[in-house]
Amino acid sequence: PGRCSFFVERKKRFCKMIPAPGRRFCGEHGQQEEENDRKRIPCPLDPKHTVYEDQLQKHLKKCNSREKPKPVYFVQDINAGLKDVGEIPEKQVPISSLSKEELENLIIKLKKASNGLELHLKEQILSHQALQEALNDPKNGESAFKHLKQQASILGNMEKLHLLGPGKCFIEFGAGRGKLSHWVDVALQNVENVQFLLVERATTRFKVDGKHKRRDSIFERLQVDIQHLCLKKVPVLEKKKLPVVGIGKHLCGAATDLALRCLVESYTTCCDEENEEPAPKRSRTDETEVASNNSADNESNTDCKPVVGIVIALCCHHKCDWTHYVGREFFKSLGLGPVEFNYFQRLSSWATCGMRETTTKASKSEESEDQTNDTEEHEQTFSKTESGSDTLQGILTVEERKEIGCLCKRLIDHGRIEYLQQRGYKAALQYYTESAVSLENVLLTAVPSPSLIREPTI
Repeated sequence: PGRCSFFVERKKRFCKMIPAPGRRFCGEHGQQEEENDRKRIPCPLDPKHTVYEDQLQKHLKKCNSREKPKPVYFVQDINAGLKDVGEIPEKQVPISSLSKEELENLIIKLKKASNGLELHLKEQILSHQALQEALNDPKNGESAFKHLKQQASILGNMEKLHLLGPGKCFIEFGAGRGKLSHWVDVALQNVENVQFLLVERATTRFKVDGKHKRRDSIFERLQVDIQHLCLKKVPVLEKKKLPVVGIGKHLCGAATDLALRCLVESYTTCCDEENEEPAPKRSRTDETEVASNNSADNESNTDCKPVVGIVIALCCHHKCDWTHYVGREFFKSLGLGPVEFNYFQRLSSWATCGMRETTTKASKSEESEDQTNDTEEHEQTFSKTESGSDTLQGILTVEERKEIGCLCKRLIDHGRIEYLQQRGYKAALQYYTESAVSLENVLLTAVPSPSLIREPTI
């Protein structure tokens, strides 16, 4: 009684909506009423719901499915990378469908490509005073404690690179709730002129950036996909022109590549173009004049380093994409292409799922709801097809699969290092936390190389 009289066949129950007084049906099912002559039609923006035909124009103005206006910093595919669709393989063959010989040939290619690379990363597990009180809080559960240890080490590595200081804009990519920016802000509590930009394409609940009441630091959210983010057009960066530090905790797969291109390619190039605008007015034919101009340009470029640091905890290599990958030239230099990349990025999941049996048994009983639903941690569950199905049991052991997965991860990451080095950055990979805390425990750091005078134009 008091509910809509329309029976929903698919759900085997009546509609739960409450109709208007004096009516038997709700607005969605009102066409069932005999006395109602008005016709309902599917909404052209989203056919999952209907609307009265005579109210269509009014509905289109307020429909939640309508396209929202794009922010000023939205530039379609500015960080997407590859434009040539011809390089992308048409069909991906599952790993489990490969024959023993094909799989062995793939592994040989992988080991040959990895030969000579720095595979044994240094361990740089640090901490920061800003998180000591939280780390010692007995109220923290196991999941919260693991996140705090990772955040403390990220801040410790930032401090070692001298990236925690005044007059900077910290951009957190894939910000989620904004916890990493929160702790950076706590670490900079006595520092002036600090700006935080939190980039997240989805709406997020339980955000922590709203709790910051300091006047010296400003928090701003940019709800946009990194693929379309033009930092040059972000109002605060356009106005203040602060040096930028890009940060991220477990920046998933292709999002890392998009963020790197966003920072060191599109944004840096834009800033360089702005710096070069006055140059033609001072150009002379005299060689001495040209030399003095070049030295002046070099000095001004040294003063203006738009991106002064990058600190990103890597994650989910199995979600990388050849289209967006920044290390394509590195792969091609090794005689590899999109086909091999697509196999390697899927095989990379073996690095973390190889330990899944023991990890799952140990933690199943104590796994909490917070841990399983945590959007910050990307500890993934893999299908049998990619993690090593029964067809592979006689070919590779669990340890061998784990070793191959790690090789794939390091190869993909080395392509990112090469990309940054070519653009004048001193880049490095290190273990920033124990594997018991997170199996995704590699941190990518980059700062402008001291020998760099001018950013290369690619």
